[in-house]
Amino acid sequence: MCGFTGFLDTSGVLSPNDLETEVIAMRDTIVHRGPDAGGVWVDAEAGVALGHRRLSIIDLSEAGHQPMVSSCGRFVIAYNGEAYNTDDLRNELIAKGRPFRGHSDTEVIVEGCAVWGIRGTIERLIGMFAVAVWDRQTRQLSLIRDRLGIKPLYWMQQGCRFAFGSELKTLRAMSGWQPELHRGAVASFMRHTWIPAPHTIYQNVFKLEPGVLLTLADGQVKQEAYWSAEHAVKAAQSVKGQMSDQEAEDALHDLLTDAVRRRMVSDVPLGAFLSGGIDSSTVTALMQAGSAQPVRTFSIGFHEEGYNEAVHAKAVAQHLGTEHTELYVDPAQALDVIPKLPDMFDEPFADSSQIPTFLVSQMTRQHVTVALSGDGGDELFAGYNRYFWANRFYQLSRKVPGVVRSLAASTAALTPEGLIGIGLKLKGDKRSPALMKDRLLKIARILPHSNPDDIYRSLLTHWDGAVPGADEPKGRLWDDTVADWLPDFTERMQLLDLWGYLPDDILTKVDRTSMATSLEARVPLLDHRVVEFAWTLSPEQKIRNGVGKHMLRQVLYRYVPKNLIERPKVGFSMPVAEWLRGPLRDWAEDLLDANTLRADGILDVEQIRKAWDEHQSGRRNWQYHLWAAIMFQAWKARWLP
Repeated sequence: MCGFTGFLDTSGVLSPNDLETEVIAMRDTIVHRGPDAGGVWVDAEAGVALGHRRLSIIDLSEAGHQPMVSSCGRFVIAYNGEAYNTDDLRNELIAKGRPFRGHSDTEVIVEGCAVWGIRGTIERLIGMFAVAVWDRQTRQLSLIRDRLGIKPLYWMQQGCRFAFGSELKTLRAMSGWQPELHRGAVASFMRHTWIPAPHTIYQNVFKLEPGVLLTLADGQVKQEAYWSAEHAVKAAQSVKGQMSDQEAEDALHDLLTDAVRRRMVSDVPLGAFLSGGIDSSTVTALMQAGSAQPVRTFSIGFHEEGYNEAVHAKAVAQHLGTEHTELYVDPAQALDVIPKLPDMFDEPFADSSQIPTFLVSQMTRQHVTVALSGDGGDELFAGYNRYFWANRFYQLSRKVPGVVRSLAASTAALTPEGLIGIGLKLKGDKRSPALMKDRLLKIARILPHSNPDDIYRSLLTHWDGAVPGADEPKGRLWDDTVADWLPDFTERMQLLDLWGYLPDDILTKVDRTSMATSLEARVPLLDHRVVEFAWTLSPEQKIRNGVGKHMLRQVLYRYVPKNLIERPKVGFSMPVAEWLRGPLRDWAEDLLDANTLRADGILDVEQIRKAWDEHQSGRRNWQYHLWAAIMFQAWKARWLP
């Protein structure tokens, strides 16, 4: 796991020393991603400079050093990630006469480019990766991002310079660039608490989207998809549900076993994040089944009642026989992390589980260098509560006249507790009254909608209109034509999450928090073969008797008894609502000061202050909304003072 950056400058005015000095400044903003070594490669005649920071995982020797030049001298690569099938590919390349100096996956990729071409090589890889390749013969630069967006890659083009990097801070270190705030992206952030690709918080700076190969030739940018979730979904339709339950369970078990086994290859110590939920427990169980020694597992807990899943993780760990370590988080530890978040994430990001994810990564890094994670299970196997909520309200909306729904929504907005009395038969949230109110407010927002996609979009919306005058970009989340070829509402929500929420929230969170501690996080459930297989399952093989992840559960039950797993889904959340009224109050109040907001001229002062006052009084739970506003203000204070 590493980080890289670079640029192509065609002005012809930069000397070799200028190129090297510039790229080193950019590279060393991401030392945390690769503390073990740093490298630079420069072609002054072409105006190309590549910089790399290395976290040594496979082949710890100098033979794995980057940037790396192919044995024929044509291709130069800077690469972040891990490819898990390079032993197989190496044998093919050796048979074709390619020489190897070491056993790193980087060398396999750059030698593969010389034999199969860049796209042909990438299509053969199983893994997570962001790659930059310079072709010295054609003078073309290629950027590639893995199929699911596990690893990040940003790019921009300004005048005669094209620049890129693993994090935005690499671009901030580039001389002569004055970043400009993208107000539309701020509006997207306030809606989602993350910024959807391809946009970033800056004007004319972009995220390379998952599964995309970008080529720069003669100053022209060309992008093409070498893999897409849409194609995978469509390809699966002809075979969907053809396997019996037992056949599907066996096939999924074998595929997951292989995905986990491949991700356990490492020249450094490794372990696993374990929450005690379905996804992480499955990954851990398969790791332990394939290991002769106890697997190292790590979990995090809270002292606040209703948030603590550490007890469940400990029970699973004891059953599997892992070597388990846990950390309990208190507000003081959260306060210590919060000032680091704007640097950690580069652009506004407000999934509050970023804090416990960082803390568990920090703890884990004290013991191992690689950790496997269970991310992706909810999107692939229909585990999110919102899938069931959205379907429930869609069915309700078809039965209840619009005027009645509008009246109920108005009543709920005034008195959210009143929703309990309108006969929706929803289970209360046992964690805290504040979170129950939050769910009721969500209900108030979605009640007026009768279109299923509007219901889903409403569930993903926090602030709407919080950035006056902003032109918010509308991406695939607003593409209603998806329903034409994917009519099942739950599957459609899964696909939209695979496009947006997964890479731009979940995977961004895991990448930044783990890499901030120089820890490599691997996600076996997002092996693209698992993703493609999951779409061949029928809806009934994912959801059975109103419970999601049916087939994944069957795999897990081979190793862990149901009584250790069966419980309401909690998620990796923390008690933000309570903390904003307590230990975090003064810090948040300062960031949301009305005079500061008014002087900034970005966020709607009245909306923000009203939500703050209502939250402090206990009349409403605005924790997610307020956390977004707070994280934006904290980011702006750090990067655009």
